[in-house]
This record gives sequence, structure tokens and C-alpha cells, in this order.
Amino acid sequence: MFYKHSRRTATVIAVTATAVLALAGCAGSGPAATEGGSTFDPDAEVTVDFTWWGNDDRASKYTEAIALFEEEYPNVTVNGTFTDYPSYWEKRTTEAAGGGLPDVMQFDYSQMDSFGSRGLLYNLTPEYGTNIDVDAIPETALNVGDIDGESYGLISSTNAWAMFQDKTLIESLGAEPYEGGTSWEEYYEWIADITANGNGVYGGADPTQRIQNFELALRQDGGNLYTDEGELGFDEDDLTAFWESASDVREGDIVPQQRLEELNPVSGFGANIAASELTWDNFGAGYLADSGKAVDDLILTTPPTSDADAKDLYLKPSMLLAMSSKTEVGAAGAKLIDFLTNSPEVGKIFGASRGIPASETQRDGAELSGQDANVLAYEESITDRLGDAPPLPPEGAASIEQKFWDLGKSIDLGAIEIDEAVKQFFSEAEIALNN
Repeated sequence: MFYKHSRRTATVIAVTATAVLALAGCAGSGPAATEGGSTFDPDAEVTVDFTWWGNDDRASKYTEAIALFEEEYPNVTVNGTFTDYPSYWEKRTTEAAGGGLPDVMQFDYSQMDSFGSRGLLYNLTPEYGTNIDVDAIPETALNVGDIDGESYGLISSTNAWAMFQDKTLIESLGAEPYEGGTSWEEYYEWIADITANGNGVYGGADPTQRIQNFELALRQDGGNLYTDEGELGFDEDDLTAFWESASDVREGDIVPQQRLEELNPVSGFGANIAASELTWDNFGAGYLADSGKAVDDLILTTPPTSDADAKDLYLKPSMLLAMSSKTEVGAAGAKLIDFLTNSPEVGKIFGASRGIPASETQRDGAELSGQDANVLAYEESITDRLGDAPPLPPEGAASIEQKFWDLGKSIDLGAIEIDEAVKQFFSEAEIALNN
């Protein structure tokens, strides 16, 4: 499977949600339980409470989109509210305990299991084809909000795992960019070659620090980070092999961890001392801001793979839209979700500020340019490598990801041996999942 070369707030929110949501118990399935979806009455006056996280810019965009919706559905009034991301989930958790979630909510992938598995979310599946059109959404992305085969969140925008490279920098060193999609061993060899001729520029940072690269390697072998039951989908041997796969490049080929600590929060790629970086494809704007690079300097290529035929990549939701299981505005809420997901006019308003629109009809209206256009082109280029989305991350996944990252950095600093890091990881992962 593997080869050798020859954030804190989310954790707090996840733990808090576990404790408080347990009090909520299982709510009813809501009006969507009716086969064929709920019936929309264009003459009935309806008020829909809708909430999202974001800043003033996102709020102004949603306000404009809501006005268009109300123009199309004059019998529906939408009350929109928003707050910052940490406060958003604290408030949703408190509302869940009291049974008062808003009708329609912008939702995060990492929170779907916490809320959906307790019956707090509305089953959208019967609304598909009735009040919500899903024909323009890729099949591989449509099931990301599923729990036990039913949809409790509709993807509104996507991102995918990718490799950023600074083409201009690499060519200035007399080298060629990594071509993408080769073996991990070949990528590590490319890193070593760049570093050897880089005059202080490294081929990249250690990819084994990121749990997403471990997930990618597991999926290349037919596995996943988590099982459908919310347990770890790998064992100690898998993790040991993954961390050991970078042992050779740790000997001077990758950006030294101490240097990265000094640069934090700017990455090695953002600081122009790394020629490549594996991350989500929507990170380009941040790199451009940190590095002073131009859009034409950046290229997006596919990550390495141990199996050229693997369906290891997937479209991850930048965000989803969901409803409360106790809502009394089923059809109107579903119509709002449909409009915010599919409308070309909404696509024009938001562009890629929520991520690349998941719906083809909304993408057509988004008029993407610059780095947004590059991301769209990348996601369209990986169609043959896209597989089904993995099982929803279980409660505790945020703290597990943070622990993986912390231990990876400690390995690169020489502060811990790999075998001890593996033991610590499994010990703390067990606590996170059982809490």
C-alpha cells in the first residue's frame, strides 16, 4: 500500500456537541416521511427560518439570493440569520437540546453524524425529484449527506484533495512540475530532486502529517478512515507503514519541521520555500495572499497513487444544506434548498465563495474566473478518479485529526519514535470515539 523513497476550536465544538446532543434523544422523522415528498401549496403563507455561518460578505450574498427566492415564491417569507462558525455550532447544539433547530440550516460535513444519527435532521430523500431537483448533482457527491441510505443533507458546493505546485518557481530551478498521479515513491523522488537543486527551496513538506493523505492511501487500497459504524477503518500496522513511508525524505529532502513552526500560520508553500503542497483544492486564494504569487504561477495536479485505477478521490462538501426534523414547513424549506443549490442566478451571486457549486446548473451561472476557474477545471479533470464519498466522520473525528497532525509534527521534529506515536494515536482515538 505504502512506499518508502530508495484546529482546536473544532475539537471543543465536537466534544460539546456529543455531551449536549445526547440529551436530545431521537426526534421524529418529520413531514418528509411521507412517500413522494411533501406538497407545496403556492397559496399558503409560510415563514421559513434559515441560518448560516459566515461574515458580512456572505450575509449580503444570501440576502440577495433570498430576495430572488421570495420573488419566485411570493407566499414564502425567509427569515435569515447568521453568526461566526464557532458560535454557530454552539447555538445549534443548544437548540438541539431544546428541540428548536431552525427550519433550514447551512451544515458542515463533520457535524452530519452528530445531528443526523439522533433524528434531529429532516429526511430529504422523499423530496428529491419532487421539491428538490438533484439531476444536476454528480452521483458521487449526492450521497455525502447520507445516513443509513437516507439523505439528511444536500451538498451545495464541493472541493477535492489536490496538489498545488508553483510552476514558475519550479521551472526557474530548471525542473519540471510533478506530473501527478504517479506512485508515492516517484513523488518522493521528485521532492528529493527539487530539494537537491533548489538553493533553499524544498520539493515539499512531509505529506504523512496530514490525515487526508493517509485517507487517500487507505482508499487506494480499498479502505477508508472510518467504517459505517463509526470505528477506525485501519490498524496499527497500516498507520506504522504510512508514517514509515516518508522516513527517507525526512533525512533532509522535505521542509524541516522547525522551519515550518517558525513560519506558522503560513505554510511552506505559502512562504515560497516549498514547491508543492497537498491540500484541498479551494486553498488557492490563501496561497495567493500569503505568497504574492499570481494565478498563472499556480497549477493543480492530482495526488500520488499506489493504484492508477483506484477511485480514491471524492468530492467533499464545502458545505451542505439541511432541515430540522421538527420543521413544519417541509415543502417550502425543500424549495429553498433547491433554489439555493440549483439556481443559476444564485450561482452568479456567490461564484465560488461557498466552494465550487455542486449543481451543474448553478456552476453554469457562476461565471468563474481566475483561481476559481482553475479549481473547476481540476474537479472536472478528476472525474475518472472519483469514487463514492467515505462514511460520515464520527463524533470525535475532529480531535482525532488534530492528534494525527500533532504526532506527525512530533515525528518530524524527532521528538517521538513512530512506534510510540502509533500507540499514542490509537489510545487517544479510542477515547475520542468512545466519548
